[in-house]
Amino acid sequence: MAKIVVTGGCGYIGSHTIIDLVENGYEVICIDNNSRSHAAALDAVQKITGKKVQQYKIDLCNYEDTCAVFEEHTDISGVIHFAAYKAVGESVDQPLLYFENNLFSLINLLKCVDEYGVSHFVFSSSCTVYGNPDKIPVTEQTPIKMAESPYGSTKQISEQIIQDYAKNSAAEHILLRYFNPAGAHPSALIGELPLGKPQNLVPAITQTAIGKLEKLWVHGNDYPTRDGSCIRDYIHVCDLAHAHTLALGYLEQERNKESCEIFNLGTGNGNTVLEAITAFEKVSGQALNYEIGPRRSGDVIAIYANKDKAQEVLGWETKFKLEDIMATAWKWEQELKAGKTVFN
Repeated sequence: MAKIVVTGGCGYIGSHTIIDLVENGYEVICIDNNSRSHAAALDAVQKITGKKVQQYKIDLCNYEDTCAVFEEHTDISGVIHFAAYKAVGESVDQPLLYFENNLFSLINLLKCVDEYGVSHFVFSSSCTVYGNPDKIPVTEQTPIKMAESPYGSTKQISEQIIQDYAKNSAAEHILLRYFNPAGAHPSALIGELPLGKPQNLVPAITQTAIGKLEKLWVHGNDYPTRDGSCIRDYIHVCDLAHAHTLALGYLEQERNKESCEIFNLGTGNGNTVLEAITAFEKVSGQALNYEIGPRRSGDVIAIYANKDKAQEVLGWETKFKLEDIMATAWKWEQELKAGKTVFN
C-alpha cells in the first residue's frame, strides 16, 4: 500500500481526492493548517471510507515543520499538492500574500521531495495559466498568455518551478490543469464549504437558493459570448478527484515519457454563467434571485478544455453532467442547513 501525502487535504478538492485514494487502496497522510479549510472534513472522509486519516496541522511555508513530516514517515512514495490560496478577487487585492504563500510552500515541498527521495509529485494547477486564450477548447499545447490575476500568475510560476526542477530531479511529476470544480460527494456528507462569501459560482448559487445570500450577482452580461456571460467548464469534484488517483498510477507504472507531464482536466464543454443558473433552477425546481452586475476584475471571458490527452493517456472519463453537479451541490447545501453534517 503506497503512502501518499496530500497537502490541503481538508480543502474541497483535497478531501474528495483523499476519499478516492483511500477507496483505491492508498494510505494517506494529510498536511493542512486549516487556515482556509475545515478540520471536520477528515471526519467526513472517515464516515465515507471507514478510514481515519492522520493530519499534520502545519504551515508548509515553514520548512522545518514540513521536513518533520517526511522525517517521521520515510516511506512516503508520492505527494499531491493542493495547498494554496485560490480566490481570484482576493489575489488582485493582496498579490504579495498569494506569491508568498503559494510559492514558498511549493518550494519547501520540492526540497523535501528531493531530500527524502519521494518518487512522485502531482501538482494542482489551473486553467487560469492559459489567460484569455485565442482559441477554445484549449489543449495542453495552447500558448500560455499573461495571467488575468495574481492567483493565475502563481500557478504559471509554480508550473515553471516544477518543470525546471524536474529536469534534474529523481522524482516524476504531473501538472493537472483544472477547469471549474463544482458539486459535492453523492453521499452529501462532504462538499464545497467556502469560508466567508463564496468566490465560486456554484456555492454562490446554492447559498442564494437556501437563503444564506440575499442575491446572486452575475458579473457581467456584455462579454462576447452567446448570452453575454462568461463561459466556463464545470467539472464534478469526484471526477476531478479520480484523475489524481489515475495520475499516481500512471507514474507508478512508469508509463510517463517525460519527467514532467501536463494534463487538462475538464469536461470538454463550456457553459455560460446564465446556463449554469438555468441548470440549477431545473434540478431544484426553484427560481433563483439573481441580478446582472459589472464585470469582475481577473475574470477571463471564455475557457473550456480539450480533454483528449487525459482520456487517452490516463484512461480518465467524466461521469457527471452539469445537472449532476447542481443536484449534488444542492443536496449538500440542504444537508448543511438541516444540521446533518459533521461541519455543523
